[in-house]
Amino acid sequence: MDKRNQIEKIRHSLAHLLVMAVLKKHPYAKLGIGPIIENGFYYDFNFGKEIFSDKDLPELEKIIKEFIKEGLVFKKEKIKYEEAKKFFSEQPYKLELIEELNTSKNPITIYKSGDFIDLCAGPHVKSTKEINPDAFKLTRIAGAYWRGSEKNPMLTRIYGVAFETKQELDDYLKLQEEIEKRDHRILGEKLDLFMIDEKIGKGLPLWLPKGYFIRRQLEDYIYNLEKENGYQHVLTPILAKENLYKTSGHLAHYKDDMYSPIEIEGEKFYLRPMNCPHHHSIYSHKIRSYRDLPLRIAEFGNVFRFERSGVLSGMLRARGFTQNDAHIYASQKHLEKEIESILNLHNKVFKDFKISDYWYRLSLPDFKNKEKFGDIKNKKMWDDGADILRKVLEKLNLKFVEAVGEATFYGPKIDIQIKNVHGKEDTIATIQVDYYSADKFNLSYIDKDGKEKPPVIIHRAIFGSFERFFALLLEKTAGHLPLWLSPVQAIIINVGETHKKYAEEILNLLKAEGIRAEFLDEDTVGKRIREAELQKIPYILVVGDKEVQNKTVNVRHYKEGQKGEISLEELVGKIKNEIEEKK
Repeated sequence: MDKRNQIEKIRHSLAHLLVMAVLKKHPYAKLGIGPIIENGFYYDFNFGKEIFSDKDLPELEKIIKEFIKEGLVFKKEKIKYEEAKKFFSEQPYKLELIEELNTSKNPITIYKSGDFIDLCAGPHVKSTKEINPDAFKLTRIAGAYWRGSEKNPMLTRIYGVAFETKQELDDYLKLQEEIEKRDHRILGEKLDLFMIDEKIGKGLPLWLPKGYFIRRQLEDYIYNLEKENGYQHVLTPILAKENLYKTSGHLAHYKDDMYSPIEIEGEKFYLRPMNCPHHHSIYSHKIRSYRDLPLRIAEFGNVFRFERSGVLSGMLRARGFTQNDAHIYASQKHLEKEIESILNLHNKVFKDFKISDYWYRLSLPDFKNKEKFGDIKNKKMWDDGADILRKVLEKLNLKFVEAVGEATFYGPKIDIQIKNVHGKEDTIATIQVDYYSADKFNLSYIDKDGKEKPPVIIHRAIFGSFERFFALLLEKTAGHLPLWLSPVQAIIINVGETHKKYAEEILNLLKAEGIRAEFLDEDTVGKRIREAELQKIPYILVVGDKEVQNKTVNVRHYKEGQKGEISLEELVGKIKNEIEEKK
């Protein structure tokens, strides 16, 4: 038997056993649906006024294991519409599904296991004897709207994982422990970096002082780098009139991902999903010459997108975020050189942040998709642009894959991909060629021959968004950020009261040298060291009698471990060198 097919049957069957266990403890629970998912399964329940928590999961596991040992048989049956309604007369969510199934005129299928009957198409194992009772685990509960709509009731979703062997389960749980250590949402809370408040809204993160400090470091870094590379920075509003987004094509191609309009004095305004229309306005406010090109406009621009609740994930996937955005207005002859320059800029940034596990995706149009690419007038120009992107990738010896159909509605692009801590693929940055907007916005420049010509526009975001880059950096480092980014670079811990004066001298010395340091003198030495470790502080400096006498510090480094006793001069030099080299 196909291994994948068998494990899917096991997981599907365990979802049914979960319902049986729940109904044994909560007989009045209303049942939603319970599909299989990657590595496991879930089932949705409405417990009404009954309280259900993670603490109930071990008991449910025990009941499921008892069912497994009974060797229950799963039996499939086809039934008529009226019979199905009778079976599930007290299950409103099932009745809703039955009404939909009835419109299709197809037979309704159910599965029986013991005394339990569920609306289901299968497949399942023949008997619970095929399920290893030691190879599954109920992992967590979460809230989930019925059928994913915020207009529907909130249900309780119980998640579980399942494998064929105990070893596979153990390996998976061990991996999850490591993931939890690196999950940016958990680290963000533990390190007091950011938060999300339901009173403000899902997907709208708030940067806390330490997190915002890191954010400002990132902003300063990329601002200076962009300035060195000929970018001019601007600041534009977060909303604009409806007609701007009609012109840009966003209302035609992107409306479902935009927030509803705001009516002001009889006119509709939209929160911007992109910065590009605003930059096109800046370009067009005066006559441009070929001597002005390439013109590079950059902005740390706030944008808003209506991401569905189910895909929101901390700072990786948010509704409000800030793009490290730029648009380059150039002639076709500039295109190859500009793309090469941008890719080199990307590579420098990733090198500085010790990011190496990324790859390139050349995203191309699918001209058969008329809905997305049907209004393209000059397919040859698109093909030429794609050829230039491909040429530069090959010239720089960068490995890439081609993805037909993944281009934007305005041009081909290069996406820079990375895996997050959960193994899911994310786009960390993008370089997009735009053959659409110049025509729509009537953008032009005066060429050497005195004729007006449309510029080629390059959309570029090196960090992607500050939020996503920050999240990926947190996960990659497990919270142990590079020294130059750390809000607190060193913490000083005195052994006793008599060492306090010397500790304060060290604090003042480090601050005078531009090193971000703090002095912690409350609680026991062990607890203070432990707290500093939990806060991922790079340098822990302990001073006692010996250190006072020798004018030294005892150093514990977050990457190198216990370094022992070193002089203050050596310490300052080591820290400043590490900052300079962005280690």
